[in-house]
Amino acid sequence: MTVVATRILKLRREQDQLDIPVHIFAPERDDAAFACRFEIDWPEGHHHMKAFGVDAVQALVLALQMISAEIYASEHHRSGQLMFDAPGSGYGFPVAPSLRGLLVGDDVKFFG
Repeated sequence: MTVVATRILKLRREQDQLDIPVHIFAPERDDAAFACRFEIDWPEGHHHMKAFGVDAVQALVLALQMISAEIYASEHHRSGQLMFDAPGSGYGFPVAPSLRGLLVGDDVKFFG
């Protein structure tokens, strides 16, 4: 498995900031479909999943949307302590249409 992209989110804490790496792997053939694995290193533990699509592009797009869903559903987002570029500016991952109401900052402009 080859990591093709990494984004480092920041979690603000009382005394410091903690890096939250998000790793996206190259889509690979998985039987009749393609799978795109991703990982998020949350403070509570390492979380990894796969998104499946009919081709590599669909698997990648679905993985990006799943990452966004996990981030926006997290307690860290709800606490307002999670950020990418600046607090409240969003995270830069596309979202499924059903989650657009949760978007903040630049994510509203680009994905809303």
